[in-house]
Amino acid sequence: MSAQLPHFSTPADAFKTYASVNLVGGQHCKTASSLDVINPANGDVLGQAAASDAGETAFAVQTAKEAQKAWAATPARDRGKAVAAGARAVLEQAEMISQILARETGKAIRTECRGEVAVAADIVEFYGGLGSELKGETVPYNPRMLTMTTLEPLGVVAAILPWNVPLVLMALKIAPALVAGNSVVVKASEEAPFATFLFAEIMMAHLPDGVLNVINGTGKDCGDPLTRHSDVAKVTFTGSEAVGETIYKVAAERIIPTSLELGGKSPMIICADADLDKTVAGAISGMRFTRQGQSCTAASRIYVHADLKDAFMAKLTAQLNEMVIGDPLDEATDIGTIINAKQANVINGFVAQAEATDGAEVIRVGKLPDDAALKPDLFMQPTLLVGLPADHPCVMQEIFGPVAVIETWSDYDDVIEKANATHYGLAASVWTKDLSTALDSTSKLNAGYVQVNQNLTIQPNVSYGGFGRSGLGKEASLEAMIAHFTRSKTIVMNFD
Repeated sequence: MSAQLPHFSTPADAFKTYASVNLVGGQHCKTASSLDVINPANGDVLGQAAASDAGETAFAVQTAKEAQKAWAATPARDRGKAVAAGARAVLEQAEMISQILARETGKAIRTECRGEVAVAADIVEFYGGLGSELKGETVPYNPRMLTMTTLEPLGVVAAILPWNVPLVLMALKIAPALVAGNSVVVKASEEAPFATFLFAEIMMAHLPDGVLNVINGTGKDCGDPLTRHSDVAKVTFTGSEAVGETIYKVAAERIIPTSLELGGKSPMIICADADLDKTVAGAISGMRFTRQGQSCTAASRIYVHADLKDAFMAKLTAQLNEMVIGDPLDEATDIGTIINAKQANVINGFVAQAEATDGAEVIRVGKLPDDAALKPDLFMQPTLLVGLPADHPCVMQEIFGPVAVIETWSDYDDVIEKANATHYGLAASVWTKDLSTALDSTSKLNAGYVQVNQNLTIQPNVSYGGFGRSGLGKEASLEAMIAHFTRSKTIVMNFD
């Protein structure tokens, strides 16, 4: 364990330390090329991250492969203890990680970044305690034979991260993989890599060299060679549908397991008997407005019963107007920035389509910041779209921004049908005081993560994952660790 526990006095120190390096085998490995990482709030260049090529990616995989054999032979409880120790060490530097995360993602430090670090560490520690649960079965095949199954690690796992919640999503991948006895190569998001590097390097100080590695680069030059590498035994990816589809095709050609957490267009159904205050709070948290709507589970289609529509809209807009849009590092800020100009253009394009639709109403809520030091083009007001036809692109497609479609309903069967009318199936919520309605609707909704009277984000020990084009597989549970990061071997012994 040659990796040293990193300590930085300022975020700038971290940006310098991680300039053009990968973390491989417990070492800082310089790369030949680099990528600028931009602070979306003000347009400043934070630093230069590694831009790994195929050779540098292959070196990380080879290092992970060499480390994995001894790690797999380590007792599972000991692996878990090491992983959990890493989680506790992360919490000791939670504020520095949060400061870095806010700068590179544009997310508000108070409402988003500190919480993300805490949840990510909690997920890692949760999995650290599950080493004892990696057990097989004895099979009553023949009383004169010993027949049993064992769970084995897969080998080298490639974990590819997005930029919106990089630490939580990394924790969901690396923690179960490591406890199960695999080694991991993480590909950080090139838009937001530095908090990922610090989080991982803190964990590395508690792990054997090469068991956990982090590289950075573009999808073309780094991500694609990683998924195609012959020594990668499993790919776990969170991100866009298009990239997920490509990874799935590559994995199919190689016949290796893959887990994918992709897009969503999650419905929120508000019944006539719902508690108005709770539904408004649930809409704000469920739409992930404090994350600028940049969430796969965002409740971006809100179906509100006609009896509550006017009161709901009045209270929702009033509360959104009270939220502060501004500098992510300001403790008063509730809502930060969109990640980059490319994503802002996508969001604005969808809103423009709504504005051009006859009978539609576009409601922008909240006050944009007027600080001259900030980059105005990447700040965006929460936006509500009313009166769109059911097949409109804003209704059917993932926008990945602070934009929610609001629709009134009065017929129960009709609203369930509309809620299920996309090719996504990630999350959904129902708001009602009636148990029969709750049970019936949750059974009929085509989503892998359905909640009643709440819109929680990912929680450890609560199975999470979608249906349809929202992806493959589950995360955040013991079952997910066993299903996605182990293989079952059947052993039959006969000494007659």
